[in-house]
Amino acid sequence: MKFINEFANKQLKFLGKYLLNNRRCYCNSPNNILEGIKVIDMTRIIAGPFCTMILGDLGAEIIKIEKPGSGDEARKWGPPFINNTSESCYFLSVNRNKKSICVDLKSQEGKEIIYELAKCSDILVENYVPGTLDNLKLGYDDLKGIAPQLIYCSITGYGSKGPYMKRPGYDVIAQSVGGLLNITGPIDGEPVKVGVAVTDIATGLYAHGAILAALVHKTKTGKGQKIDCDLLSTQIASLINIGSNYLNSGKEAQRWGTAHESLVPYQMFKTADGYLTVGAGSDLQFKDLCEKIERKDLSSDPKYKSNALRVENRKELTGILETILRTKTNKEWMDIFVESSFPCGPVNKLNEVFSDPHVQSIDLVKTLEHPKMGKINIVGPPVKYSDALNEVRSPPPLLGEHTENVLKNCLKYNEEKINHLKRKKVIQQYSE
Repeated sequence: MKFINEFANKQLKFLGKYLLNNRRCYCNSPNNILEGIKVIDMTRIIAGPFCTMILGDLGAEIIKIEKPGSGDEARKWGPPFINNTSESCYFLSVNRNKKSICVDLKSQEGKEIIYELAKCSDILVENYVPGTLDNLKLGYDDLKGIAPQLIYCSITGYGSKGPYMKRPGYDVIAQSVGGLLNITGPIDGEPVKVGVAVTDIATGLYAHGAILAALVHKTKTGKGQKIDCDLLSTQIASLINIGSNYLNSGKEAQRWGTAHESLVPYQMFKTADGYLTVGAGSDLQFKDLCEKIERKDLSSDPKYKSNALRVENRKELTGILETILRTKTNKEWMDIFVESSFPCGPVNKLNEVFSDPHVQSIDLVKTLEHPKMGKINIVGPPVKYSDALNEVRSPPPLLGEHTENVLKNCLKYNEEKINHLKRKKVIQQYSE
């Protein structure tokens, strides 16, 4: 244990020294974990931007490369749009703490901008269809020679090999092909898509973790590397016990609605004014539930004395519980269940989510002043650190808002060169 602690301390000191010696422009605060780390963000839509946003929350400088004139497709994914502007709420949700520059990647001078940024950056994240950036001479093999320190993360639909590798990747398709839709929805109903792009989000989380691991590896070797993350692999990995059930016992999955295959009761129930989710993962929790609903007889009934028996008699038991729970409102039940040992909670609409006293007390929602849209609200980082910042510092950027700023401060371009690139439409700066 002493050896492990000494080794860990050496690695942390090495990482701290590396970050200190590699500080570049736009440093933020000594408490930002990724201060001095520069990220070239060549992603669009959700999975990639979500990944880079997390890195930005931790203090990295995120330079978002966008197509002149149109930019990230998610900018137009609406309605709803914000304050009668053309900026979508969708784009707003995953692009805070970033700088936007518009570069024509098809032009040679545009490629040169990426090459020069790569030389002074730590990370590049892209989510183009495999082969697209290789054809533009911006793939990993093109950049590793000029920027061997670069961690190059590709987020794709299906990975860098296999018969599907060239297919575009979308969340709902990954949910479909990866088995999630088939296990989501009512027991006797059709497959249902999860309400948010959960596979995109999970892929972005996997990518962000992989990038941080590669940064630690880089402190040991001084070298970057290629990382491949894809939606389909992430979705299949996210099947966890459902996937394991099939692989190890041949058990095909089925839809359970809000119920649980192996635990009863563990599902949503109708109440007098809405829906309430109740779970009893142990016999003691079930006994507590029965006491709270004033049906102690249920916990002593031979048919329900163990979870295995409750699963066997699922239909009868859940029918009894639903009849009881329909007699009171969500609030009445939550008042009764307030000190219960079993988990429970109302099925909230969004106005109830954001007005919840606990949600309001943890200061999760942040208000920012946007230069075009005025005051905007976003959900901030859900992770807290005891000795570091994980914070919202700047609103999502306007298209090309930071083009000149980045070229001047990071690449030291002069006015003459910037104006030349503007005239040739290699770059674009935001204008009203």
